Amino acid sequence: MNVSEYRIQGATGEWEVVIGLEVHAQITSKAKLFSGAATDFGAEPNSQVSLVDAAMPGMLPVLNGECVRQAVRTGMAIEAQINAWSRFDRKNYFYADLPQGYQISQLYHPIVGEGRLMISLDEKDADAETKEIGIERIHIEQDAGKLMHDQHPTQSYVDLNRSGVALMEIVSKPDMRSPAEAGAYVKKLRSILRYVGSCDGNMEEGSMRADVNVSVRKPGDAFGTRTETKNVNSVRYVMQTIEIEANRQVDVLEAGGTIVQETRLFDPDKNETRSMRSKEDAHDYRYFPDPDLLPLVLDDQFLADCRASLPELPDAKRRRYEGDLGLTAYAAAVLTAEAETARWFEALMEACGDQAMAKAASNWLISDLFGALNRLGMDIEDSPVSPAQGAELLKLVADGTLSGSLAKQVFEIMLETGDDPAKIVEEKGLKQTSDTGAIESVIAGILDANAEKVAQYKDGKEALFGFFVGQTMKAMQGKANPQVVNELLKKALA
Repeated sequence: MNVSEYRIQGATGEWEVVIGLEVHAQITSKAKLFSGAATDFGAEPNSQVSLVDAAMPGMLPVLNGECVRQAVRTGMAIEAQINAWSRFDRKNYFYADLPQGYQISQLYHPIVGEGRLMISLDEKDADAETKEIGIERIHIEQDAGKLMHDQHPTQSYVDLNRSGVALMEIVSKPDMRSPAEAGAYVKKLRSILRYVGSCDGNMEEGSMRADVNVSVRKPGDAFGTRTETKNVNSVRYVMQTIEIEANRQVDVLEAGGTIVQETRLFDPDKNETRSMRSKEDAHDYRYFPDPDLLPLVLDDQFLADCRASLPELPDAKRRRYEGDLGLTAYAAAVLTAEAETARWFEALMEACGDQAMAKAASNWLISDLFGALNRLGMDIEDSPVSPAQGAELLKLVADGTLSGSLAKQVFEIMLETGDDPAKIVEEKGLKQTSDTGAIESVIAGILDANAEKVAQYKDGKEALFGFFVGQTMKAMQGKANPQVVNELLKKALA
């Protein structure tokens, strides 16, 4: 499918969907944006609240420099304009989980300006069409607290642990035209944030969530009125929200109604979006510069240090894996999709110590290790087999000590015991044999026991060769070197 060919078929013809995303990413930092309170997930309610977070009288915010550094590094990773001069504004509104009565944000002068992100609907296909999604801005702001409605039959409680937590709001341009494009954008953005280390990207824990802006129009028409669906917390839900909301808007318009600019919520249980409140404009929040905070000025050395600290990013890493290591587009895409996988593969290659082993290493990681981890319900960072152990196993295959089938047996024991492969091979007697005398003896016995099949083979039924190989390997419990078995069988049957 062309990346921009998604259409909704309405009663009056085709409709095009226009999508923009505002992604809120919690900045990786041990403290909040303007206070030293901790930011650990899952802490007891109201156990991580400083006097600043609770808006006690006389408290003044002090900017966390690490949050600034991470926002700048993120901006550089998406090739965005970094604004050396930025300013904080107060966004004024009353809500029970906002103790100050305002949120400190950056409306007029954000720290990061325009950038871009390249997406592909099929990262594993080198020839798949790509599309550039514009990014409007990244600004830093503090989070609000959280209301809890399920703790008491008649009252709502407030947990202020999130109050003051540092967020980057990453605002895309309305460049996406399908749920699949939006899904690819969120995945790519999350991957980059994890590579950079500026956000853990954990959508289930709320450290990354998206506000989904959707409108519909007849192809070629001006943009329609958009709605914003708040706090969508998974890639799948982002895609569902777009599909559901776009179809709802088409139904409303085709029935002669109008779309109201409003804020909506996505209900995954009912598979619907529903109205939350009418959409406010900037003037509704009475923004003004925060009088407690000086403008933020970044010097050249700070910016140079930020740039120097950036890791190799996924697109560059994928190109290197394909070009320098000779990996397929599929393998390179799988290995670079998540920072943790790429780091594990890099450690595996370093332990192998030979670039020529890259294909064997990538095949083993993608099929054997990933297969085992999926079976065990584990992530790669929790792997019971280390990169050094994986490299040792691959070397034992490369030098002929283990056959492919024996290596799989050893790997299963490694998963269970955590032992090194060499130790397992020694203790279990799993070493592959290339002893021609021993193999010839077994082959002679098999050919004697299957004289009829030998005659059929010699009469032209060459498919029986596989039968003789299988019988030999079975008799030798899989320990015979397959290459030697093939050579000796051909000689014996000639």
